[in-house]
Order: sequence, then structure tokens, then C-alpha cells
Amino acid sequence: MLKKIVFLVSLIIGCINIYAQELRCNVQVRSDQIQGTNKQVFQTLQKAIFEFMNNTAWTNHVYSNEERIDCNIQITVKEHSGDEFKGSIQIQSRRPTFNTSYNTSIINYKDENFKFNYVEFEPLEFSINEHRANLTSVLAYYAYIIIGLDYDTFSMQGGTEYFQKAEKIVSNASNAAEKGWKAFENRKNRYWLVENILNDRYRGLREFMYRYHRLGLDVMESKPQKGREEIASSLTLLQKIYREKPDPYLFLYNLILNVKSDELVNVFSESFMSEADRVYKILVEIDPTHSDKYRKIKEKNKNS
Repeated sequence: MLKKIVFLVSLIIGCINIYAQELRCNVQVRSDQIQGTNKQVFQTLQKAIFEFMNNTAWTNHVYSNEERIDCNIQITVKEHSGDEFKGSIQIQSRRPTFNTSYNTSIINYKDENFKFNYVEFEPLEFSINEHRANLTSVLAYYAYIIIGLDYDTFSMQGGTEYFQKAEKIVSNASNAAEKGWKAFENRKNRYWLVENILNDRYRGLREFMYRYHRLGLDVMESKPQKGREEIASSLTLLQKIYREKPDPYLFLYNLILNVKSDELVNVFSESFMSEADRVYKILVEIDPTHSDKYRKIKEKNKNS
């Protein structure tokens, strides 16, 4: 009898692992700026968001537990009155590099326009076909962005299906009262992020994400020089876009460089001087904001 129980428990655990959802999402709701209110609602909200992100089937694919995408969501509530909440939402995601314990950051973005209504203990409802609530629309939008970017790092433009879902959420919310969904409101919002991703004019950004991760970082453990050469070559894709349209408001372009600047310094800190010089010149051209940081590439190679 005991053996049967152990077998059934093992079978259940196995099924859970086989059909685990896509995201392994850590959720934090911060309410430090809110005084004199019932803090329980923020804990309930955090739990509801955690379950929504981690228990929703965002794709039709089967994920093992080890394949789930590691990500973080931090919501900072700055104003709270009744069922209305105002604040910001920060999203982060990362993925492992092949045959190593190193995780590379894919996106780290803080959305300052986050306003939503939440009634404690009411279920969070979402439909891809309509804008039911700003809370779930924003969460689902970023879930698809996270998944799409992850897929893009493993296959060329592999995340298109999920970016199109994010685009549909934007379209459904086009008449919503809350900010973040409309083109004219801000050049750095949810509308422009998915627009940049799906715009053929900037397809080099997505090609960069694939070559940088799959052909670059993923081979560095076994062939470090080959991996660095591919990453250096992939930077010319960003250079081409910069020269064609050096637009400071090109949202995705800036997000990529912001999340990769430190890693680029580390990758090329042990390269040949000729390669380091070439990469340094490209980086200070396409990302002058981080010029001081990139200078370390040349300094480290001179001292090595």
C-alpha cells in the first residue's frame, strides 16, 4: 500500500513538472509610501498577481520546470484610495547561458504609468480578445513581452507570435482611460515598445538578440573567442540602425543597450587589443551615454 502511495505522489509531482507553466515569476508589491491604511490588501494583491503570472498558460507549448523563464515583477504603489491604485511596475527577466551557471539579463524596465483598480479577493480576469481590467491587461502584456524576448534569443524572430498577442492587448486598450497604451502619450510606453519590436525597419534589433545570445554567449563556455567574435559582429546590426535613425526615442534600442552595457564590458575585457578597440569604437558611437563604462574595455586590455 505504501509503495502505491509513493508511486501516486511521484506521478502527480511528475505531471506538475511536465505541465509547469512558462514563467517562474517572483512578485513584490511595495506600499512603503502609503501611510495609515490596511496593509493586508497589498499582501492579497501580491498573492493574486503571483498566481496570475505563474499559473496562467501563456502559450500552447509544454515547459519542464527547468525551462521556465525566470522573471521579476515589482509594483510600487504610490497612491491608494478605495479600490484605485497608482504607481509603477518594474519587470526583469533573464535566461541561462548554455552549459554554465551564468544568467544573462534580457529586459529590465520600469513603467511609471501604472494605474489600476483592484477589489480584494476578487479573481483576476483576462481575455486576449478584450480589455477587461487595466491590472490584468498590463500583466498579460508584459508576460507576452517577456516570453517573446526569451524566444527571440533562442531562434531568429521566434517570439513573433507572443509580440503579436502583446500588440493585440495594446489595440484592445486603445480607448482605455489609463495611460500607457496610446502612441501620442509618450514615446516610451507600452505602445512604442511592441511597435519597435514588430517594426520591420528595426528587425536588426531582434536579429541582434538572437546572434548575441544563441550564437555568442551560448558558445562562449566551449569556444570563448568564437563567441566574442559573433557578439562583436552582431553589434554592427545596432550600428546600422543607429546610423540610419539615431533616434533617442527608439525605445527597444535603448532598453537593449541599458541592460547589456555592463555585460559587454565583461565579455570584451579579455579580448585581443584589435578586437577591443573595434568594439569600443562601435559602442561609444551607438551608445554615448555609457562611454565612460565602455572605456574600461580598453583599459582592461591594456593592463592584461
